[in-house]
Amino acid sequence: MTKVTKQQVEQALQQYVDPHLQVSLATTQSNRAISVQGDEATGYTVKVHITLGYPVDSVRETMQDDIAQQIATIPGVRQIEVLLDWSIQSKQRTQGLRGVKNIIAVASGKGGVGKSTTSVNLALALMQEGAKVGLMDADIYGPSQQMMLGVAAGRRPQPAGKDHFSPIEAHGLQSMSMGYMVTENTPLIWRGPMAGGALQNMIKQTLWDDLDYLFVDMPPGTGDVQLTLSQQVPVCGAVIVTTPQDIALLDAQKGIEMFNKVEIPVLGVVENMATHICSHCGHEEHVFGAGGGERIAKDYRVPLLGALPLQLQIREATDAGRPTVISDPASKVAANYREIARRLAAQLAQQRGVEEVVQLFPTIEITAD
Repeated sequence: MTKVTKQQVEQALQQYVDPHLQVSLATTQSNRAISVQGDEATGYTVKVHITLGYPVDSVRETMQDDIAQQIATIPGVRQIEVLLDWSIQSKQRTQGLRGVKNIIAVASGKGGVGKSTTSVNLALALMQEGAKVGLMDADIYGPSQQMMLGVAAGRRPQPAGKDHFSPIEAHGLQSMSMGYMVTENTPLIWRGPMAGGALQNMIKQTLWDDLDYLFVDMPPGTGDVQLTLSQQVPVCGAVIVTTPQDIALLDAQKGIEMFNKVEIPVLGVVENMATHICSHCGHEEHVFGAGGGERIAKDYRVPLLGALPLQLQIREATDAGRPTVISDPASKVAANYREIARRLAAQLAQQRGVEEVVQLFPTIEITAD
């Protein structure tokens, strides 16, 4: 029987491709501890502990099994134990918000592309993966997250001390919205600076409770509110939501350019309403065109995080205050949202925070028992 070494195990792990980044595990921001026990006569037991930088609760067992199969290709290995967990680190390069590790902006160049629906489902999906998540509705003029989260009309944030208030929890998600401050029949007739100041105060005066991720549902466009958020709040990364239509792609391009100018990394593109699925026969067709999200992602060298269908059930679920990942967690669409959420969290984990500027490669820890 051949002797098994830690170096062989490390080489086997290098062959494993992270399914959410599509690169070798060796090139990701992950920590690994390897233990090899036994001898040539009785066979070897290999124990591997891998710590990812993003949560993967719903696919943890599948990933562990795939990693074990990679190690099993080493001759002489008798038993394999793989433990996969995660540690979510802050990627903020400047002083951040109290109680928040990472801020992710979800944006679009134009309205009507399903950005708010995507925001709430991605936030809830990442929560289901094992993270502690919050959602800020930054659309000052047209807040919608109150209805999408099913928060009763008239419910208001509770004061927390002299100058702060607590977020409202819905489906386990911490949330804040201008919709909690006004009634649905009270439009906000504010000039740009007033809206930008209101958004800044709302974010900084909310006492978020130990969040791994705060999603910010941005208003459409590239105006005052977007610039206020980009320049005054330490956003770690942005997600661009678009539809395959050429006009939507043109506006999405402007959104990407805005984030590039303010030096906020774009984590990827989500193509919403990519296909229409008939609720009667199940036929699928590209009513708005095909491949638009992939083209813009390729042009800007950012990942296409995923594509979502134009489906009646998605709209009905959010209108009812129970987004798809909550109302139908076993559905294909809910699984799609979770996959996209894992991919964007993985992309964020690859960004270097203030403590990682000089750490260009992942840490590899090898221990002997």
